[in-house]
Amino acid sequence: MSFDLPRNVILPVDAVDVRLDPGPHPFARDNERAIAENWQREIEANPALFDGTVVLLSALAYRDRRLVGRCHAVNYSTFMLWRKRRENSGAEHAYAHAMLVAADNALVAIRMGPHTVNAGRVYFAAGSFEPIDFRDGLVDVDFNMMREVSEETGIDLSGAQRGKRYYALSTPSGTVIFRHYRVAEPGDEIARRISVFVATETEPEIEGPVIIRHASDLPEGLMGYMKPLIEWHFAGSGQDPSGAPSFR
Repeated sequence: MSFDLPRNVILPVDAVDVRLDPGPHPFARDNERAIAENWQREIEANPALFDGTVVLLSALAYRDRRLVGRCHAVNYSTFMLWRKRRENSGAEHAYAHAMLVAADNALVAIRMGPHTVNAGRVYFAAGSFEPIDFRDGLVDVDFNMMREVSEETGIDLSGAQRGKRYYALSTPSGTVIFRHYRVAEPGDEIARRISVFVATETEPEIEGPVIIRHASDLPEGLMGYMKPLIEWHFAGSGQDPSGAPSFR
């Protein structure tokens, strides 16, 4: 199966069948020494980094509006080296975004905190899949989305209106799986609540909320893959199950 899916196009996804393989990822197995040496340099530059556990794909395909794949638990140190050697590595990264939509149709994103790997970058509150996000070996995408939004912003999405399906955008840097989550409050109120939450945190992951009100409202530090997601939302494609516009 390897990696077999269209790139740079937003795909409708009815199901995500990504399973956790208990065996080691070949990239981790084959690069142990380089991983350790790179991690030492990373923590010297940023002592706040934590070598936790995330997952890295060894296969992903798009079949009949389904994402089918295999992943392995790896140390974050392995992920950090992979980021530098991703080309021809036999590994890829997938992550999920709850596309938080306020009552006034504004999108609610976040800016990452200064001590994080993505310091100053803007995207929807999210994090890599972790072993806790799997149920009987199968990834629970919505659990990951809701968990990350709660941890980073304090917003509980359990009562939010979910979009009917997922969508995915795969680029050479990774595959983002996303879904609308609509809440009852307007953007300014959601931003206020997030700011209050961040102020209570000892070491908040995020600097604060970023409200995006139209397709050309592109904040400084925006992650590259976010632009087509924002344009897709404000074009109304999220309301049309057949809509799958291409972004090159």
